[in-house]
Amino acid sequence: ATVSVLYWGETKKKWAKKLFCLEGHEFKPWEENAEVCDVCKGLKSKTGNEKEMAKQRVENEIDAIRKQIEERQQEVAGLLEGDKEGAKKEKKAKKGVPLIETQPVQGCRDFPPEEYRMRDWLFTHFREVAKQFGFEEYDAPVLESENLYIVKAGKGDAKAGEEILEQMFNFTTKGGHNVALRPEMTPTLARLIMQKGQSLLLPVKWFSIPQCWRHEAIVRGRRREHYQWNMDIFGVNAVSAEAELLAAIVQFLKNLGITAKDVGIKINSRKLLQSVLDKAGVKKEQFQPVCIIIDKVDKLERCEIVEMLKEKGLGEDVVDTILKSLEIKSLEGIKEAVGDGEVVKELTDLFSYLKAYGLEEWVQLDASVVRGLAYYTGVVFECFDRAGQLRAICGGGRYDTLMDTFGSPQSIPACGFGFGDCVIVELLKEKNLLPTFAPSLQDIVIPFNEAMRPAAVSIATKLRALNRSVDIIIEKKRSPKQAFSYADRRGAQRAIIVAPDEWSREMVRVKDLNDPEDTRGVEVAIKDLN
Repeated sequence: ATVSVLYWGETKKKWAKKLFCLEGHEFKPWEENAEVCDVCKGLKSKTGNEKEMAKQRVENEIDAIRKQIEERQQEVAGLLEGDKEGAKKEKKAKKGVPLIETQPVQGCRDFPPEEYRMRDWLFTHFREVAKQFGFEEYDAPVLESENLYIVKAGKGDAKAGEEILEQMFNFTTKGGHNVALRPEMTPTLARLIMQKGQSLLLPVKWFSIPQCWRHEAIVRGRRREHYQWNMDIFGVNAVSAEAELLAAIVQFLKNLGITAKDVGIKINSRKLLQSVLDKAGVKKEQFQPVCIIIDKVDKLERCEIVEMLKEKGLGEDVVDTILKSLEIKSLEGIKEAVGDGEVVKELTDLFSYLKAYGLEEWVQLDASVVRGLAYYTGVVFECFDRAGQLRAICGGGRYDTLMDTFGSPQSIPACGFGFGDCVIVELLKEKNLLPTFAPSLQDIVIPFNEAMRPAAVSIATKLRALNRSVDIIIEKKRSPKQAFSYADRRGAQRAIIVAPDEWSREMVRVKDLNDPEDTRGVEVAIKDLN
């Protein structure tokens, strides 16, 4: 007796038939008409129980084949559904509906030409001031080793602070390396300084305009990527370096038309808070967590700050002492709080230098400024808008021990600041100080017809060799009206028309596009064209 089973043949891609005996042995194709299984032939007759077991094996085979059939049916159904989806997308494409997301990734920005012109204008001001103050520009890869931001010590305290670690865009490469998009530039700068070693001439005055990445909440003036103007000084163990940096910030603001009535700069020293905590008997390991909390004073309610400080194990009297110290606004107040020590001398010298720079109306002492990053060790500062509508415009300070943290064989004092591109643009918009960024082009060359194109190309080449910005009408069959409309949209200053009659006399017609009375232009000899 035999059992016939249909199955899907993957090799020939068609349905086929299998034959089994009751013992579960498969018949070979040439045995299809055999009455007795070749395997069973000559064997003793089986008991009923054994025959039932054989029957069960066949049923199991049948179930497996049925499952295979169902899976194949599902696969075919999926392919058919995919065809339907593909048809829908094709239909959408025909209707002009984009098949991709046209907006940038959340928290990031595109810079089409009209936006790029504004960015270029801002960066030009950054560079002009930095070079005016004798700084040299540098750059580095946006992708850094994750370890640069997670320099571990003890139980894994992180140099860059808890918030930096939580906000990093980090991942593991295909080669197994842990990397991150830089959230800030200072650690990269420290790496470069270490790389140069003893060959580096100190002091170092470097600047950069890197793009930085942080996965944080998106609010006005803060995105997940931003450009940041960094200026840093390595090798100067005196507040004269901070004074130079603050003077550069003010010069930049003045160049943009911003006044001391619009913004101010709060200055403090972390040594003040350290002295207050030491006097109150607070352990040194609690200093950094306290700084992170104090940095949120302008963002949270007082009761929230108090609760957070108490959660760090600080007693109520210590919390009161800390909060009271944050209200200090003068050097006299610092003397009363911690005595006439190092912090008073440093701040006295700094404000004396700032007076010499003529910055008195721009700066003020404010003990509530501590900055959140762990590596600051001395003077810290923040630039703020006096209307109180925006986040900090820029900030910085001294970080004398950062090189030691990275294991540098040479301890180098340093200070610097970061000035983001987002908040300052918001401020300029508020004050109506952003200029218009219309497209600008010096010349546009217009061939009279296609026969004149080689001549027009030679004119464009001549003008470009004179370092002029030159466009040329490259589309065929563009009418003169369309050509002049294009020139207007490009912001061209003049049009050079290359026509047969003028060309035969070695002339071209030049039209001043900024002069509404110049309707025909004037003929200019090709040799005199510049």
